[in-house]
Amino acid sequence: MTHIPATTTDFRLWHRLRVRWAEVDMQKIVFNGHYLMYFDNAMGDYWRALALPYEAAMQQLGGDLYVKKASVEYFGSACYDDLLNVGLRCRRIGNSSITMDGVIDRGDTRLITCELVYVYANPATQTPQPVPTVLRAIFDAYEAGESMVDLRTGSWAEWGALISPLRAAVFVEEQGIDASLEWDASDATAVHAVACNRLGQAVATGRLLHHAPGVARIGRMAVARPLRGSQLGRSVLQALEGTAQVRGDTEVVLHAQCSAEDFYTRNGYVVQGAVFEEAGIRHIAMQKRLLASETHRS
Repeated sequence: MTHIPATTTDFRLWHRLRVRWAEVDMQKIVFNGHYLMYFDNAMGDYWRALALPYEAAMQQLGGDLYVKKASVEYFGSACYDDLLNVGLRCRRIGNSSITMDGVIDRGDTRLITCELVYVYANPATQTPQPVPTVLRAIFDAYEAGESMVDLRTGSWAEWGALISPLRAAVFVEEQGIDASLEWDASDATAVHAVACNRLGQAVATGRLLHHAPGVARIGRMAVARPLRGSQLGRSVLQALEGTAQVRGDTEVVLHAQCSAEDFYTRNGYVVQGAVFEEAGIRHIAMQKRLLASETHRS
């Protein structure tokens, strides 16, 4: 096998995976067709990196993407249990086409290169149409290293119209919480954080309340389902904590859904007490101490 050094600086998006037993053929190497599946999985991460929930984004834009060409060149073979890194970048956007370059590396050895050509088309007729200017700009901005979200804080009067559909999708539709329990009087007095993508869609949110003197309470943390795991929740959490610090709070408390306990633990929260049920979902109380901000000290 020819050793081709891997150059990681050419790709902003990397998707890591481990080869599964079912992907190995009778030659004890990854079956050639599975590499296209690896690139397709990486494209899911690419859309998450763009902060675009694919289905909702395409509906708003009025089109969809279809694969026109997939060209793969093999320099080596991956084996069962190998850890692989799949890199993707947008190389060119034509009138109706988007060309992606892809690579698959094992350690510092390049195994696979790929060219993927997508055509932006009318989903009803599958006839090509021009790539929307806003989508073209999003791809260009991502490849230039820019942030894909605008994180804002403010009142319900300012951001409630953006936040409501996201909270309804996550809490009411996905988790089955009664709509009468989702919106309450605290929304009017809370500080709300909302992360918006470059299509203006709200993709993550949370709110900050006064719980007691010097103690803040964070709640209603929600991230659009297709974008979970992309650090949006952490960004919203940090924005709310920063707001609490600036106003002089030294502690934050919250009721975490048990499924999200690890997320809050990774962000410095500790469990307080036993598991309890709230709105039909198991929760755990958690707490975090905050450092006094320089603004409040002065």
